[in-house]
Amino acid sequence: MKRAWIGLGANLGDPPAQLRTALDLIAGLGELQAVSPFYRSAPMGPADQPDYCNAVCRLATALAPAQLMQQLLAIERRMGRVRSRKWGARTIDLDLLHVEGESCDTAELVLPHPGIAARNFVLVPLAELDPELVIPGLGRVVELSDRLGRADLAPW
Repeated sequence: MKRAWIGLGANLGDPPAQLRTALDLIAGLGELQAVSPFYRSAPMGPADQPDYCNAVCRLATALAPAQLMQQLLAIERRMGRVRSRKWGARTIDLDLLHVEGESCDTAELVLPHPGIAARNFVLVPLAELDPELVIPGLGRVVELSDRLGRADLAPW
């Protein structure tokens, strides 16, 4: 079993309920070990959409990273995710952020997630779960989070 960190986000319907449903489904992929508090963040893409509810969870799983990513995409589809507009509103967004001891750069999956160091809505909750976690090539999560700050981020 390896530990995997997954970012969750939603801004349609009841976003906290969407995250809780996704967490229940993610728990079926291994052992859900920890979940961060939920945060409100401004949309990263087009501004004509509601704020996002974001969180990060840690999962212990026997699935290989590519298999885990496929299962996360299946959860998105099951929950009604439609990819019609880049960075548009969504019922659920699940990002595989990091898997301990793994790196990957394929058309289907890049690990660690390429946007991890630029997104405080990922780094702040991630630092709350595992502040000493080191993201290969980037550094300790708590330091990355401190550098990025908390602009446009608030507890849900």
